[in-house]
Amino acid sequence: MAPALINANPVVYEKKERPARTTRPGDTEFDEYASEIIDQLEIFDHIRDIKDPEHPYSLEELKVITEDAIEVDDKRSYVRVTFTPTVEHCSMATVIGLCLRVKLMRSLPSRFKVDIKLAPGTHATEDAVNKQLNDKERVAAALENPNIVDMVDECLSPSFE
Repeated sequence: MAPALINANPVVYEKKERPARTTRPGDTEFDEYASEIIDQLEIFDHIRDIKDPEHPYSLEELKVITEDAIEVDDKRSYVRVTFTPTVEHCSMATVIGLCLRVKLMRSLPSRFKVDIKLAPGTHATEDAVNKQLNDKERVAAALENPNIVDMVDECLSPSFE
């Protein structure tokens, strides 16, 4: 018997069409030596297609992430992504946050500090999830678990719809 979904019928939104941006060396990755400033849209373009762990939709399609919920300070090498789970008791909130963190760790130049946060008031265990997602030791421990790494990799794998 398959486990019941917390949100069996999420609201699905249409993805925004984006004009093609010029790619940098390394294609989908940021180049540490590129002169172009990393901005909010650039970050959003890298994380918008992350797949939800429970549904066949992207985080953008579920409005778990939006462009407006990304803060970038290129001069200070700082990025904050605030996400909104589809339900208050989302059991996958930590996995979603970990997917966001891993995608940005793999993409951004190492000079960046990244904070991943739940939108205030959107999750029953908001403080605990935020603490977990922004603690280096907890993130490292999670990424030592092959089951979690497989789940994250599945969410980050390209979709060929």
